[in-house]
Amino acid sequence: MPRETLSRDQIVRAAIDLLDSEGIDGLSMRRLGQRMGSAATAMYWHVGSKESLVVLAADEVWAELTFPDPVEIGWRAAARALVHDTYALGRRHPWLVPAISTHFVYGPGMAGFQEHSYAIYEAAGFTGRELDWAVNTTFTFVAGTLLADASQATLAEAQVPRGKGDEGPPQSVAEWAWAIASRYPRLRARIEDQQGADPASLAAEKFEFGVEAILDGLESRRAGRA
Repeated sequence: MPRETLSRDQIVRAAIDLLDSEGIDGLSMRRLGQRMGSAATAMYWHVGSKESLVVLAADEVWAELTFPDPVEIGWRAAARALVHDTYALGRRHPWLVPAISTHFVYGPGMAGFQEHSYAIYEAAGFTGRELDWAVNTTFTFVAGTLLADASQATLAEAQVPRGKGDEGPPQSVAEWAWAIASRYPRLRARIEDQQGADPASLAAEKFEFGVEAILDGLESRRAGRA
């Protein structure tokens, strides 16, 4: 596609597709140009650099969120909805949260998300530093869960590095970790209890427990202060 027929929006959308499938390490101007039938120089001409492109892609992704009104449905329902929607956003775009730690991915999209987060906990009655910490606590939980999900997905396919002279078939990291955990009775009991359960159902149950525990804690702190 000739440079003059490209637009920044087209490049950003194509970059999001590439990021979704390949992650940040898989994004390059050359690969993006190949996908779009254009030269890498055309990518640079429209977006400047890979760093700028990641920032633009992240801002476009944040804009996918819709914000429930805490006055209309109550602060807790609005907070629950935003936490679940943010988690779903991170699952659709698994590069987004890791990008926050490696790139300065800040723009109107993320600022709008933060603004609405403050509106929710302000509606709950939090002010000052406690308002900051309420917003931070819920976002940290979502980000941490997404990073843990990504780590588990990577480890599920990983194998334990083998030393020189090792014999026998390669051992998966999951098998290696189970061999260690099985020496400890509480760990063994919890792993055995979860064996055979649907991983997706377990993940959903775990996330729901965490969300409600946080909201219970904020509700209790709010009520105690009142």
